[in-house]
Amino acid sequence: MTDVALYKQDGSKNGTVALNDGIFGIEPNNNVVFDAIVMQRASLRQGTHSVKNRSAVRGGGKKPWRQKGTGRARQGSIRSPQWRGGGIVFGPTPRSYSYRLPKKVSRLALKSVLSEKVSDNKLVVVDTLQFDAPKTKEFAELLGKLDVSTKTLVVLEDDNEKAVLSARNLENVKVVSAQGINTLDVADHDKVVITKAALSQVEEVLA
Repeated sequence: MTDVALYKQDGSKNGTVALNDGIFGIEPNNNVVFDAIVMQRASLRQGTHSVKNRSAVRGGGKKPWRQKGTGRARQGSIRSPQWRGGGIVFGPTPRSYSYRLPKKVSRLALKSVLSEKVSDNKLVVVDTLQFDAPKTKEFAELLGKLDVSTKTLVVLEDDNEKAVLSARNLENVKVVSAQGINTLDVADHDKVVITKAALSQVEEVLA
């Protein structure tokens, strides 16, 4: 078991917490992490690109000239692809770029980036993050007490709506639930702040 410092909401230390080495102490697999990030970024693409083929371009219903006797090549429509203003051949059409990796591969990628954060001392475990009301200023002060000033991912337990609302307007801070933690977000942020309850949920899912 790997022990990391456990912090209170006021920034003071409150002992240590043991991490599951099968999740937070493995040798990172960079190839799997790369595949997972490419997959997630592909799934984020809108895929709304589109062009008009000859059937979608307005006009071109009349044959431009008769079939024979003009000395010119035969043409059936001024909206054929070889005409200026004609349809596009083999152009992009709306499509989905999303695909899925095997579950074991996705989990290995997530374990790899989490283990890398632990080895780099970039995982901060907080006892709890509770607010009486959504207060962005209080959340910003909390991050300052934890000495977190870089791009940060905050992982919360489910149904902690006030903490989510408190952090959503902060620059360079993203909040996800323990169920929504993923490889791309962990790799894309410099530090990960996670509550003790969310840590238990993550270990329960990935163990």
